[in-house]
Amino acid sequence: MPIPAEAFFLPPGTAGTLQSRIRSMVVQGVLAGRLRPGDKMPSSRGLALHLGVSRITVTLAYADLVSSDYLSARGRSGYFVSDTAPRAPEFPSSPARDEGVDFAALTGARYSKLARLAKPEDWERYPFPFIYGQADPALFDHQNWRACALRALGRRDFTALTSDYYERDDPMLIEHVLRSILPRRGIAARADEVLLTMGAQNALWIAAQVLLGPGRRAVMENPGYPGLRAILGPSGTDVLVVDVDEGGLPPERVPAGVDVVFTTASHQCPTNATMPVARRVALLEAATRQGFVIVEDDYEFEMSYLKPVAPALKSLDREGRVVYAGSFSKSIFPGLRLGYLVASPSFIAEARALRAMVLRHPPGHIQRTVAYFLADGHYDALINRMRVAFRRRRQVMEDALADQGLNMVGQGGFGGSSIWMRAADGVDTEVLAAQLRGEGVLIEPGRAFFHPDRASRQHYRLAYSSIAPSRIPEGIARIAQALGRMR
Repeated sequence: MPIPAEAFFLPPGTAGTLQSRIRSMVVQGVLAGRLRPGDKMPSSRGLALHLGVSRITVTLAYADLVSSDYLSARGRSGYFVSDTAPRAPEFPSSPARDEGVDFAALTGARYSKLARLAKPEDWERYPFPFIYGQADPALFDHQNWRACALRALGRRDFTALTSDYYERDDPMLIEHVLRSILPRRGIAARADEVLLTMGAQNALWIAAQVLLGPGRRAVMENPGYPGLRAILGPSGTDVLVVDVDEGGLPPERVPAGVDVVFTTASHQCPTNATMPVARRVALLEAATRQGFVIVEDDYEFEMSYLKPVAPALKSLDREGRVVYAGSFSKSIFPGLRLGYLVASPSFIAEARALRAMVLRHPPGHIQRTVAYFLADGHYDALINRMRVAFRRRRQVMEDALADQGLNMVGQGGFGGSSIWMRAADGVDTEVLAAQLRGEGVLIEPGRAFFHPDRASRQHYRLAYSSIAPSRIPEGIARIAQALGRMR
């Protein structure tokens, strides 16, 4: 007797086509042991009638399962669970164990104790998510990204998909970075001056590992990127902070005797201030005079839609003193985790050797997919669409903030995807964020951006990359109401 069709159901809310969902339903049954070798499956007609789908959908799913050896077809007898179908191993339940090692004491908790931005994993269920760095599915080019990914899976790209590049990168993607991406920042580079990374965070980590360590001194901006502070903190480097102003990092405030200066010159994190060209030149002159290296984190240059983007520090570099970090994560989607470093060949050679020790290289399929996405013009179309959308959202944000009388302190003259805010004296924005979460509003308290010795609890960041314009005014009104109750 066949297994009755009523024993099968498609869980609501699961992603994918009906055919893929039916396939997944059967696969999970086989792996879990609910469907055993030799069990007869319901007829395609009976299962289709039960699930409320077309018979051809079930037939195609069954055929796919036969090709994967989960099912076998026996002529007119129907479909059966294959005798050689994959099975998930059976693991005994794991009892709770006493920890015999105090790893917190052993490691000093030097990583977990660092302040970092906390973002709820279920942020998408909140109606007013003013959080930074998340993608909006309404703006993303799903169809063409899927086409590029499938193309990169083809026989022609089998080597790029499956090969170990050792220390190398996909030459196709490197070529497009050199010809399409870097010229937008005024940067001319060669292939031996570029290294692909697993996002900008990984790029900064590699730069810090190569350039710094115990006995060395680094400067970072205050407020500044918490992820960089997390990298520098456990490295043994003597970290000095320089307060930024309306023009970003002031070169004249860089202390003597430093080895590396980290800066977000084009879009200062988190204030969005843009360093004027004259100040960029002055910073480069200071680097020559004092002998330090500059690491330029150019994490959001594509989102300059209010004014033309200023040239990168790297484009003005004549001595090879600038190590440039860029990323596709903000412009394509954050889960891509693909970035790059641009620097002198001797630095890239050292960084490449370090990367090989840790992760060899970013996945070949991801590299080739991005290469096709760039080559076919989809990347430029996506950037243009995001710029138009962000320009509109920013205007709605600014209007809503003005209507509610909230204090916007960040510059953001070139665009970006967030606004730096300051609450009234005495307001703790971490308390504010906790209260707002209960009202469906997510904001980012500002304390994590500041050096612990100079922490401010009255600043916060509002981003608009993943919130619909229609929701912005109501979300801002709720923030204003919560602030009013805290005064």
